[in-house]
Amino acid sequence: MDADAGAGASSGAAGNGGGAPSARVKGPASYFPSIEKTYGQPMEHWFALVRAAPVSRHGEIVSWLKAEHGLGHGHATAIVAHVRSRGTSHP
Repeated sequence: MDADAGAGASSGAAGNGGGAPSARVKGPASYFPSIEKTYGQPMEHWFALVRAAPVSRHGEIVSWLKAEHGLGHGHATAIVAHVRSRGTSHP
């Protein structure tokens, strides 16, 4: 969870507890600002890699992103989960 600490700090700062719950990004997308900052690529870059991955199972794609592209486990999992939730996981 510390992978996205600091990303979007103004939107997730203390004092937002009574605000609208939909104002804060949840799920895999909550990692996206940190992924872009850490690896220097826009999210569409990572989504395209997942869609073109040489393997098809969730765990295999996560392992491939980690081994071939240097992503951390949480970041790789968030990207794969997001792409799969959109129904475009693998050609």
